[in-house]
Amino acid sequence: MSESVAGVPPVVTTISTLLQRIADQNDALAAGRCNMPSQPPPPAAVAFCAFEKPDISIRCYLDRIFQFAHCSTSCYVVAYIYLDRFLSFHPSFAIDSFNVHRILITAVLTSVKFMEDRCYNNAYFARVGGVSLHEMNYLEVDFLFGLRFKLNVTRDMFNSYCSYLEREKNLTNPKIPPRLHCFPSEEESSSSCKQQQLIV
Repeated sequence: MSESVAGVPPVVTTISTLLQRIADQNDALAAGRCNMPSQPPPPAAVAFCAFEKPDISIRCYLDRIFQFAHCSTSCYVVAYIYLDRFLSFHPSFAIDSFNVHRILITAVLTSVKFMEDRCYNNAYFARVGGVSLHEMNYLEVDFLFGLRFKLNVTRDMFNSYCSYLEREKNLTNPKIPPRLHCFPSEEESSSSCKQQQLIV
């Protein structure tokens, strides 16, 4: 995927668009259930839930991360894989406007540490993400345990996610349900990528 005019790779923009659609839909579903008792998030996801919606959009937030993280584009694909993996381990957790920013900065931080030979420390990522160092450390630990420390990404899995994001980038039909995600298993090849719905 070549870089866009603004310098942000299309894959980064595609990920932010996907997450925005998912968060918007889950926000709407939560608003429709406002009179029903809410289900608490799983313990591994509690730390990511904020009391108020951040003022910055997901697109601007991810663009900010890209501007200051100075990591390879592949880190964002791996971060997206980690998000999907986290959700597959915790199906009762739904990405919304209250948690998407925190889980996104944590996924990128985790990806960069796993993928890059050199990277910025947690204090730097905390400033980029707009959280305290204490929060960043806490979020990282919760995310790792939530992933069950399964950080390895096979080449086939990476390629299947790249193909999925490429299709999403080229998608022009707005009627496609935004909750469709790709959860390929470690054994599946890029040609047999299956789709599952994010649990709301």
